[in-house]
Amino acid sequence: MKFHIVSDSSCDLSDSYVAQSHITIVPFYVSFDGENYMRERTDIPVREFYQQMAEKKGIFPKTSMPSIGDYGEAFLPFVKQGIPVLCICLNAAFSGSMQSARTAAQEIREMYPEAKITVMDSREATGLQGLLVKEAVELRDAGRTMEEAEEALLSIRETGRIFFTANDLEYLQNGGRIGKAAAIAGSMLKVKPLIGYEHGELVADGISRGRKKSLAKAIENTKDYIRKNGIHLEEYRFAAGCGLDLQEFEEFRELILKEFAEYGITEEKLDCFQIGATIGVHTGPGPIGVGILKRCG
Repeated sequence: MKFHIVSDSSCDLSDSYVAQSHITIVPFYVSFDGENYMRERTDIPVREFYQQMAEKKGIFPKTSMPSIGDYGEAFLPFVKQGIPVLCICLNAAFSGSMQSARTAAQEIREMYPEAKITVMDSREATGLQGLLVKEAVELRDAGRTMEEAEEALLSIRETGRIFFTANDLEYLQNGGRIGKAAAIAGSMLKVKPLIGYEHGELVADGISRGRKKSLAKAIENTKDYIRKNGIHLEEYRFAAGCGLDLQEFEEFRELILKEFAEYGITEEKLDCFQIGATIGVHTGPGPIGVGILKRCG
């Protein structure tokens, strides 16, 4: 192993992938009362987090970034073995997770001057961050050095794009993403927001009346983006993600496979994610969407 990969739990990679790929996940914390915080995926599984959201209407959970100590515990075993560490963090504009990692790396270097720890801002979130980590795994397993892998990852991180929708405007309003009046009007009219993620920022991708139409619109927006930008999907990773409703997601996944068959997207080429708490606290239990990220080569 030329280097070890660490990421925070915002990458939303499955436990099975994390285990088989020999990477370390440092969890975010989530709280429903603002006092008692649980480690995402460790103390509270993602599905339980969403289930509690669905059952506790009007209560808006919060997340807290991993601590310096959390990152230190993740880095130290590999530093002691002389193994370089590449840490890929949630978009620094969204969280202080990367700063915690950098401080931990600095403190470890004071004790172990030969330690090689690179902390990287993914500029991504949720599934896109996960796709970037998957690229890092492929680079590592192909025998690339940490420095070579970092350079390759930096060259693709701005190519990520997400198209998604949420089912509940209350959470977006509580998080300051939309105003109260817009949330009330949207709820009355059963309007669903279409939200995008590009160049490290959330963007407005329009609205749609009703859930099924908003899901179809998210797919339509994805296809329009691919056509307008002359994207060759064989050069990209393609992903879909959801929150609580797995039955709805299965229907959405089947729709994706149908609509993108002409682009060569098959079950084997579709990465599926359960969107975690770092995004879920802002969207409610019903986020669902599509993401793409260019491969390193």
